[in-house]
Amino acid sequence: MKIALMNEFSQAGKNPVVLEQLESVAAEQGHSVFNVGMNGDNDHRLTYIHLGIMASLLLNSGAVDFVISGCGTGQGALLSLNAYPGVTCGYCIDPSDAYLFAQINNGNALALPFAKGFGWGAELNIRYIFEKAFAGEKGQGYPPERKASQNENASILETVKENIAKDYLQALESLDPELVKTAIGGERFQACFLENCKDEKIAEFVKSRL
Repeated sequence: MKIALMNEFSQAGKNPVVLEQLESVAAEQGHSVFNVGMNGDNDHRLTYIHLGIMASLLLNSGAVDFVISGCGTGQGALLSLNAYPGVTCGYCIDPSDAYLFAQINNGNALALPFAKGFGWGAELNIRYIFEKAFAGEKGQGYPPERKASQNENASILETVKENIAKDYLQALESLDPELVKTAIGGERFQACFLENCKDEKIAEFVKSRL
């Protein structure tokens, strides 16, 4: 599984800590990690609004399979990512959140608070979150006897979101070009997207904005 990590400007300093834990867990489980957000205060400035654009491009194009996002509270990232079709993002503050989201909602993104509650032992909590988020088979239900109904509801919600939303490329075309240009302006994002994108039309759109 390919996993992208992204965080916005206010939490750029936390990136190395989060990346270390994510890469450690991913290596143990055989996943690959792409650090596409800000990795320091001097990196190109991203807000949680840009994270939504980035996550939607990576997931809808098949460039990655899962996105770990975050901001100060995690709420902005959650709202931004869930604005797009093809993205099902959960809010996660502890390992049980990660486990239950994977088993019940079977989504493809998490939004974490990288400031609120990020105190002593935060790196351990994040590590355990990643372990629960990616270990084992997803969508098995919790409790197990509710698997069928929970999987059905997750599928219905995905269909509802697709039907309500605009065509994805049409929606991207309607966004402020400068907003998109900033979101895709990072070299690490471009490398991850262009090397792994499986959708030619989305790739053409990104190239037109670079």
